[in-house]
Amino acid sequence: MTEPFAPPGSPDQPWFDPPFRVDEPEAHTLPFVFNAPHSGAVYPRAFVEASRLDALALRRSEDAYVDRLFAPVVDLGAPLMCAHFPRAYLDVNREPYELDPRMFDGRLPAFANTRSMRVAGGLGTVPRIVADGQEIYRGRLPVEEAVTRIETLYKPYHRTLRGLIQRTARDFGQAILIDCHSMPSSSLGRDEAARADFVLGDRFGTACAPELIGAFEAHLRARGFRTQRNKPYAGGFITEHYGEPNLGRHALQIEINRALYMNEANLALGPGFSELVWHLREVVAVVAAEVEDWAPRRMAAE
Repeated sequence: MTEPFAPPGSPDQPWFDPPFRVDEPEAHTLPFVFNAPHSGAVYPRAFVEASRLDALALRRSEDAYVDRLFAPVVDLGAPLMCAHFPRAYLDVNREPYELDPRMFDGRLPAFANTRSMRVAGGLGTVPRIVADGQEIYRGRLPVEEAVTRIETLYKPYHRTLRGLIQRTARDFGQAILIDCHSMPSSSLGRDEAARADFVLGDRFGTACAPELIGAFEAHLRARGFRTQRNKPYAGGFITEHYGEPNLGRHALQIEINRALYMNEANLALGPGFSELVWHLREVVAVVAAEVEDWAPRRMAAE
């Protein structure tokens, strides 16, 4: 996967052992790959010490427990990839060098994207803020720190994810990436009627076949969940980058309202967690059964 890393919080190197994992099924029987890029909860000591925020505030950016919500997909026959490093430390759902030059001492590489909307908002590859808008760092970081995080964490993560997708496409004739996230309930506005339990993002119809997003939407709604498409989350870099439906490679982002399964103030699991795990397993199982009836050639042609 990658070279070994020192334990989290090591005084000499703040790396991770391992930086991410792939939970493989006994047999890969579904043309799916599941990915939880923002559920990592290993916070290096040096990172916490460099931050002006306490541990709970840093975790506001975390898609807490999403890896556990989707854990049953492994028993269904699909791999699940999960980051261990936190989103506040490094966001793999960005371009590899989407960086804010104001955060760093030293010159960024000439190819860095310093002008994206995400950089302007403080949410680049190395984020400047946590999800609720608070500044993370006490001062500037050495530019070498950003480069090191990208080279030793970001790039191995994407090499592994790309390999899983390529293997799935080779074995099944198509590959379906489900990018798994959670969203704060406050991000959906105050209008109760407009709030969603799930937001399904396919980059406005460009990242996956319409049958795929339609199937997830239909079966979630059949279980009483409220869904929206693409607003306010259409999918980030991962959905956009890996979604190539004309080549039989589909990517769908699923955002889950955190209020369904956790206390958003203290991040404790709520009473709805176990039931939601069961519902997700059943929805994935029924969609996977329907996918078997979809000809890959027809899916790719949409």
